[in-house]
Amino acid sequence: MARQVAALCGRRGIGGVDPFRVADAWRARYRPQMDRVRRGERPWVDLDVLNRESLDEVLAGTPLDVVPGPERDVLALAWHRLDPWPDVVPGLTVLRRRHTIAPCSNGHVALLRTMAVHAGLPWDLLLGAETAHAYKPDPSVYLACAEAAGAAPGEVMLVAAHGGDLEAAAACGLRTAFVPRPREHGPGGPADPGFAGAEVVATDLIDLARALDG
Repeated sequence: MARQVAALCGRRGIGGVDPFRVADAWRARYRPQMDRVRRGERPWVDLDVLNRESLDEVLAGTPLDVVPGPERDVLALAWHRLDPWPDVVPGLTVLRRRHTIAPCSNGHVALLRTMAVHAGLPWDLLLGAETAHAYKPDPSVYLACAEAAGAAPGEVMLVAAHGGDLEAAAACGLRTAFVPRPREHGPGGPADPGFAGAEVVATDLIDLARALDG
């Protein structure tokens, strides 16, 4: 995200902006925006709408506030162009030999499709929040995604880097695996504590494939 903010600054000749601070501020609005939907304070909208609204909030009062709407629209779709961790594509490729793989994401199907194309993610199915018109950790998301995949909750394993996500999935009867991403928030950033009840803890997706199929 920071790279794409920096590229925008370069194209526009805008100085005095720390792209990492912009990215962190934008990410910080991710969950509060979804919480408003979860609490019923606003009707269901997909993540593109929430991310675009958050971007306006982040840019307000900064040198980037001069960026016009069409360019903001393009930047907001940066969430479609996220790069994968190095182990993801090879790990998913190995997992797919014996398992059906799909995201259980707060993203919507269009976002997940373009992300898969950008990053080369070999998913079998695209299961987003619009499956249940709700956002995780609402139980309906986990249960609706399992149902859409034609599986009972106990036949599904949620693999995640966030303990809260795994805890909510386990409460719905899903199996769980924790893959820590200690650099998720950059060097020195806070690490997720994980989920003590995880069935598997793996260093990355390649290690997960070994643990499940070894």
